[in-house]
Amino acid sequence: MNKSVRAPQRSRTNPWIGAVAAVVGLGASAAYAQSAAELGSQARAFVRYDDPVIAITGVQVVDGTGAPPRAGQTVLIEERRIAAVGADGEVEIPADARRVDGSGHTLIPGFVGVHNHTFYTTAARHSQMNTTSPRLYLAAGVTTIRTTGSYSPYSEINMRRAIEAGEIVGPRMHITGPYISGAGASTYMTQVSSPEDARRVVAYWAEEGATWFKAYTRISRAELAAAVEEAHRLGLRFTGHLCSVTFREAVDLGIDALEHGFFTNTEYHASKQPDECPPDFRSTLREINVDSEDVESTISHMVDNDVALTSTLAVYELSVPGRPPLEDRNLEALAPGARDEYLARREEIARAQDAVFLDLFPKAQRFEYKFFHAGGLLAAGVDPTGNGGALPGFGDQRNYELLLEAEFTPSEALQIMSLNGARMLGVDDELGSIETGKLADLVLIDGDPVSDPFQIRNVVAVFKDGVGYDSEKLIAAVRGLVGLE
Repeated sequence: MNKSVRAPQRSRTNPWIGAVAAVVGLGASAAYAQSAAELGSQARAFVRYDDPVIAITGVQVVDGTGAPPRAGQTVLIEERRIAAVGADGEVEIPADARRVDGSGHTLIPGFVGVHNHTFYTTAARHSQMNTTSPRLYLAAGVTTIRTTGSYSPYSEINMRRAIEAGEIVGPRMHITGPYISGAGASTYMTQVSSPEDARRVVAYWAEEGATWFKAYTRISRAELAAAVEEAHRLGLRFTGHLCSVTFREAVDLGIDALEHGFFTNTEYHASKQPDECPPDFRSTLREINVDSEDVESTISHMVDNDVALTSTLAVYELSVPGRPPLEDRNLEALAPGARDEYLARREEIARAQDAVFLDLFPKAQRFEYKFFHAGGLLAAGVDPTGNGGALPGFGDQRNYELLLEAEFTPSEALQIMSLNGARMLGVDDELGSIETGKLADLVLIDGDPVSDPFQIRNVVAVFKDGVGYDSEKLIAAVRGLVGLE
């Protein structure tokens, strides 16, 4: 396929900014910034800090750029933006500012989750979560999401409108249209049978408000090529959870990003047929050396063509026996039926005789580490699907812990989860890092997740547009409901 279909043009310093993206993504994030006074009564119930000027003092800052942590910092929030960042005593604090003592706390950018559905699954259920998902994301520090495949696209479009209007609380939303796959795909996905079908689906959902699209495991190369070309014609972008099409094939067809990394690449399967998803490809992956020339070639091909990668370690960890550790907060958030379904499936996995993912999981972590350090744009998201143990927001926090397990530094892991996600969405001049002039999307954590990764869970307040929301209240409001609504 001629690379001229790849639009908008991407630079090496920030390959994800284009003219249309600035209108669709960045413009939306700024245009719908809200003060506390503009929120409806339901949203205001969760507000903790609504002062026009707020100074967080004595806090450790990890700014999301990859820079080392800085202790003893003051961050000034004014008119919804970060007005100043500097050492305590060097930032002039207005007399009318609300002072928040950040001693013993850490301030990080709001997470930008780029594989963050608003539905939830177990082995037995598939539920659209219009109430619980936006609250849980925000409670955990996720202030921006890309939905990356919709179960109910109109639910997400309406959810985004309600958040933008201040009627409900939740993260900024970048909507991906319905999954685009081929014959035999799940009934909630769009099954295309020709390139013309693929173009039509993209054009329709673009008009309805989608800004990204996602191909799924049974799409053909011709259908993917047509869908990507149509998205690019409209100034929009395309990603994929692939199988029938390999990573290198998708790169050559102009795709902008790929989901899940090593877990979903079929190009190493010796008997793979064109446009077919080999059912046993993960068994082949068990034998692949991630440091081999074949894998190095895949990574180089992606990096050279500015194709981003989304890490979703939290959802794949669910298939590893005995992982993740059971958390009371997860079990308390789940509806009783969903909790029982998750625990039953977890027990089945623990008893499995041939645990493929026990072998694949560290290989996937290594693949992501190599991709990032080769210069690739690696971002992250929770993907709250699978057997039900990766919850919105909580799973994003788990990603941080798993990235550290993969030997990323804390500063690198937070960059992946914040600024890199903003770069992928084309909004990094407004979001993704703690820098003067950016919108004040910040997460205040009680403790130090740099020295103790599990303290990433100790969120006190989440600032979005400079309004601070109470994490504990948001979590309490969804207890026992996840999997139902």
